[in-house]
Amino acid sequence: MKLFFSDAQFAHRPTQYMVHGRIVDPFETPERPQALVRALTGIGLMLHEPVDKGLDRILSIHPDHYVNFLLSAYDEFITLPNHGPEVLTNVWSYHSADGDLSRRGPPRPTGIIGRMGWYLGDLSSVIMAGTWSAALASAQAAITGAETLLAGDPAAFALCRPPGHHAYRDRASGFCFLNNAAIAAETLRSLYSKVAIVDFDTHHGDGTQAIFYSRGDVLFGSTHTDPSAYYPHFYGYADETGIGAGEGANLNLPLAQGSGDEAFVDANARLAVAVQGFGADALVISAGWDAHEADPLSKLKVTTDAYRRIGEMWGKLGLPTLIVQEGGYSLSAIAEAAPAFTAAFREGAGL
Repeated sequence: MKLFFSDAQFAHRPTQYMVHGRIVDPFETPERPQALVRALTGIGLMLHEPVDKGLDRILSIHPDHYVNFLLSAYDEFITLPNHGPEVLTNVWSYHSADGDLSRRGPPRPTGIIGRMGWYLGDLSSVIMAGTWSAALASAQAAITGAETLLAGDPAAFALCRPPGHHAYRDRASGFCFLNNAAIAAETLRSLYSKVAIVDFDTHHGDGTQAIFYSRGDVLFGSTHTDPSAYYPHFYGYADETGIGAGEGANLNLPLAQGSGDEAFVDANARLAVAVQGFGADALVISAGWDAHEADPLSKLKVTTDAYRRIGEMWGKLGLPTLIVQEGGYSLSAIAEAAPAFTAAFREGAGL
């Protein structure tokens, strides 16, 4: 089983993160993929450099005006008088996604401050000099992993960092800039008529949901901490089932704070039933390890054993599967959970 990661993904090294009214050191750090590479190669995954496939796959999900913003934002920002060390927006647009989560057009402002408010969704979306190159390399890991499946591999692991599932078509949020899972799913759609994305990160993948909310060819299913008092707050509720052609192709299974292994495993089992009922030909797993009880952001009580159990479960589906790295911020927890899941997945799939 191949593991895709590039050292270019280390270039994103922000020093600021706003949480609970304070600027603190970010949780999303370069040490995360370092720990994951050690853990996953330690169980036999083969580390490969992603292939640069250009922008076509990325532009199938993200509009060019947004990609151009990510590419140029830092260089424009540092021309401002008295600028800070990193791009942090201080204004936001009232207009975000419409009620049907449809795409927005380009913003009316042409200045960097107004465009920051249009394209950056929160104060965890910090842009620095190396952000674009890291986000691009992260997306290329997902694209290369998906194309490996298209070429016949039964499974692959895209170690995407920065992560992606909070990135909307044209908005960065929650440490995410390009939606790696969505880009991978769209890549798989070039061969497979139906693709499922399942997300068991402790945070709802609101960006992924928004991208496919009106489509019936990609199922999005997520289990996550109840967003009524947890990030991303505004989406991830059980009554969000899709719209138009996408009605019924969106399934959210929020978990109450304090939920443990049984609730987490049961929710994954329900997602697996939905994937089978949908008739998916291929699977993308947005894998976050931050539901683990040792994670600094977790409100759940999930243990490493639960990741082992769901790994076997997802492997037994026997679908061409790309595992896409999302969250997980305890280095010790991810070094346990990720290899436990992946080893069990391989065993379940007979790999």
